[in-house]
Amino acid sequence: MNDTINASVLVIDDEELERDSIEDILVPTSNYKEDASFTLAKDILFTNEKPLLTSLERCLPLFTVDKAGSGKEGLEMVKKSIAENRPYAVIFLDMRMPGWDGLETAIEIRKYDGKAEIIFVTAFSDHTIEDIIVKAGQNVGYHCKPYAPEEIILLATKAVTDYSKLRNLEQLIEVISSISMNEQQLHPLLWNILNQFAGYVNTDQALMGKLNTDYSYEQIFSMGALEENMHPDKLIALARTAQIGKEEVIQLDEVVLARVDHYIIFASLKMHERLKTEKLYLLKLFVQSAAKAIQNAVLHEELLQKEKLSAVGKAIGMVIHDLKPPIQYIKILTDLMRKDQVESRWMLAIDQCADQASEIFEDFLDYIREKPIFKQPVDLNKVIEKGIQMADQKSGIGNISIIRNLAKGITVPGDENKLKRIIMNLVGNAIEVLKEQKVPSPCIEISTKRDAGDQFINLIIKDNGPGIPDSILNTVFEPFVTLHKTNGTGLGLAIVKQFVLAHGGNVKVVNNAGALFTVTLPVLPALKT
Repeated sequence: MNDTINASVLVIDDEELERDSIEDILVPTSNYKEDASFTLAKDILFTNEKPLLTSLERCLPLFTVDKAGSGKEGLEMVKKSIAENRPYAVIFLDMRMPGWDGLETAIEIRKYDGKAEIIFVTAFSDHTIEDIIVKAGQNVGYHCKPYAPEEIILLATKAVTDYSKLRNLEQLIEVISSISMNEQQLHPLLWNILNQFAGYVNTDQALMGKLNTDYSYEQIFSMGALEENMHPDKLIALARTAQIGKEEVIQLDEVVLARVDHYIIFASLKMHERLKTEKLYLLKLFVQSAAKAIQNAVLHEELLQKEKLSAVGKAIGMVIHDLKPPIQYIKILTDLMRKDQVESRWMLAIDQCADQASEIFEDFLDYIREKPIFKQPVDLNKVIEKGIQMADQKSGIGNISIIRNLAKGITVPGDENKLKRIIMNLVGNAIEVLKEQKVPSPCIEISTKRDAGDQFINLIIKDNGPGIPDSILNTVFEPFVTLHKTNGTGLGLAIVKQFVLAHGGNVKVVNNAGALFTVTLPVLPALKT
């Protein structure tokens, strides 16, 4: 990022006195330098107070001023500055001039330089503000004569500051669009994106969070006290109403909303300022580039996981392929034993274990191969009960209480076997953790709740165990990550995530007096109650 401010000014006016006046205001030392004795004598005779501009000048940009006596001469100077890579940051332009007037001059300048801040300085109102903005662009100002020196200084300072912000944002866009990073660098990137966004719109109140498909919101970063002035629920309602698309930026009253991949930014503007079209456009470019950087991070992580699975998965896949026939033969043998009238109370348990082992093998192979699922209407409550039974067969519920709070008549489009495996893995994990950690009065709560739009169902599975260690909370759905378990491949939750995503849903986890998993699944519109 370039910290040097371009404070190059062009004054276009047919009156030499006006051109010189603005130059003297912005570069007051250009006329003459008083010697020390003259200054001392003047102060003694008249006043000991220093003029206002003397103290103000200490924090002003170091302006340089060029002057042109006509629109055509000004255009040639603009073209030359662009060719020499020293563009003007601000152009003071008289509206009434012989030949090209100010608006005609601005239109011609915009053919070569669309970035300079143009300020019309005139005593006449020949054109409406709307007409000027349409023809000369949003980055224009309008100031009436006569003017005070302080007004010109403030106009010029604001113009070069805005110009500098725009150019720095363009540089940031170029840098971010080329970034490639891993998951560990994603959070610093997101924080930097929020910082740059807030700085550009000149606010110290902003939020960034993850926006899920059901418009649920997970806050990640915050700046200032925006939550106190506007509750996140109200902000999400704004986003839902606006139906803001990915990589879009919009302004709704005092709030600017931006979608960056799966993330959303809310920024509160000061004094209900309206952002110029050019600024909104550049913000959109910034957001698009930031989204690419985020996607690069995610793709990089996915590539690492695929490489890891490629090495391990091929070997395990071959082992599973060889194990499948012996497991399948178990049921054949129990059927033959029944035909020979060999009865045992263990027969059913043996069959169930064989079925479970076969399903685990199939799920793992489907995960490695990323096999597509085949959807059909499924009664979610029945699937939940079957998943609980499978978890009980695998780990044994024992003295663990299972509390159900299920909405009635929920039908989802899905693969019944895969949905059962989702329930079995989540409930089974909770059972194993509660047992191994010897949690007193162990309890698992399973509930379903429709989202506000009635298009999704949230399946919530919560236990009262120790929760998930912070060190793996953000990576718990990745392959080969385990928690609080002495046995386990670390693939259970990775398989859960893959199956949920294949159903067009989403899964997330938080610690809330235990682990709380939320699986979001679409509901069949035709079968909703």
